[in-house]
Amino acid sequence: MGAKDNTSDLYREAVRQARDLLRWRSPLRAELWASRLAAASGPEGTAEPLVIRATKDRTREARLLLTALAALSPSAPEPQDEADTTEHPAEKPEGRPETGETTGAGTPTKAEGSVGAEQPTGAEDHAATGGSTRAGGTAGTEGPIGPEDSTGTGGRVDAQGAGGEAWMGLMGRARVEGAWYGMADLHGEQALAILSFVYPNGKEPHLAVVAIDQAHGGFTVDAVIEEPKFLDDLDVRPADPALVAGRILDAFDLTDAVMGAPVADTLPAARAIVLARARAVEHPLRHAPDDTVTSFAGLPDLPGANEAFATLVEFVGDRPSWWSPARVTQFLTSWLPREAILSDAAVSAMPQVLRAWTRHLGDRPEVLQRVEADSRDLPQAMADELRFSLAKRLRLAELRHQGPQD
Repeated sequence: MGAKDNTSDLYREAVRQARDLLRWRSPLRAELWASRLAAASGPEGTAEPLVIRATKDRTREARLLLTALAALSPSAPEPQDEADTTEHPAEKPEGRPETGETTGAGTPTKAEGSVGAEQPTGAEDHAATGGSTRAGGTAGTEGPIGPEDSTGTGGRVDAQGAGGEAWMGLMGRARVEGAWYGMADLHGEQALAILSFVYPNGKEPHLAVVAIDQAHGGFTVDAVIEEPKFLDDLDVRPADPALVAGRILDAFDLTDAVMGAPVADTLPAARAIVLARARAVEHPLRHAPDDTVTSFAGLPDLPGANEAFATLVEFVGDRPSWWSPARVTQFLTSWLPREAILSDAAVSAMPQVLRAWTRHLGDRPEVLQRVEADSRDLPQAMADELRFSLAKRLRLAELRHQGPQD
C-alpha cells in the first residue's frame, strides 16, 4: 500500500511540474526532468509506475511525461496521438513559471536552473539541478523554444499533437558535436569523458560530463549535464566521440556490476539522460585500449630500458594515466620486489624509465620526487627473497631448473 501511495504522490508532483515545463517549452529541461523522475521512481530507473499512470490519462501533462521518458529509454512507450483529444492553445511563458517545492524527483520550475529559456539564477537554482558538483549547472541560454523553433518531430510527437507543441519532438534528438577526454585531477585517479550536444534547431547546446574512477577499476563516479563553458576550466583534449561514448558506456556497465560502488549522490538523477546521450553516438567504440602507452616516445636509450618499461606497462594495466606518489611507492617498494623478475640492467634503468614516463603524463613534480626517493633501495629490494611472492619463487625455481638460455 505504501508503494502505491508513493507512486501516487510522485505522479501528482510530476503532473504539477509538467505544467511548468509546458510553459518553458525546453526539450533539455524536460529530458533532465524525466531523468530525475526515472531515478526517483525506483532502483531500476525505468519509471514504470509513472508510465502506467500516465498512459491512462488523457492530458497534456501525461503526454509530456510519456514523451520525455521515451526520449531517454528505448523501451519506454511513446504517447499515442489520441492521448489528448482536447485542443489547447499553446502557452507562452509570461515571465518565469511559478516556483514550486522540490521533491525527490526534482523540479522543472524556476529552481531547476540547469536548463531553460529565461535562465533562473542564484545558488538555490544550482542546488536543484542535481547537476555539477564543480560549477554552476547551467545548460542552454537561448530564448523560449516554441513550435516555430522546431525543425521536426522525428516521429516522437505529432507537431499538431499536445496543443501544437512541436518542441516535444526535439526530445531525444540532440546530436553530438564534439568530445573530450582527460584527467579530472593531477594524478589521474579520475578521468573525465565529455560529449557535447545540440538540438536540431541549434538551441540549448550542452555537455554530458562523466567522471570515471581510475583507482578502483574504471566505474562511473558521477555524471552531470553542463553548459559548454564548463570546458573552460578543464584540462581535457579533443577526442573521437565514438571513443568517448564507448568509455562512458563501459564505465556505467562496470558501475552496475560492482555492488556498492562508491558513487556520488547526484549520479542517479543524471544517469538516464547521460546514458541516452552516449547511446545516441553512432558506433561507440567499446572496450577500446588507452593510447597513453602507445603514444609514449621518451624511452631512455639505456640497456634494460625496454624490459623495465614492459614491466611498468604490466603494472599500470588499462589505467596508465593513474600515476600518483602512492602508486609510485606501491610499484617500487611492493609490486616490483614481490612479483617482477628483472635483469640487473632493467633494475638499473627503471628510475630513468619512470622519470620519462612521469614527464609523459604531465607536470607532476611530487611524483618525480617520490620516484627519486623510492628508487634508491630498489636493487636491494629486488634481491630480498623475503619479499618474493610464491608465484615469483616458483618461477625463479623453474628458470634455474631450465638453466641458462641462449
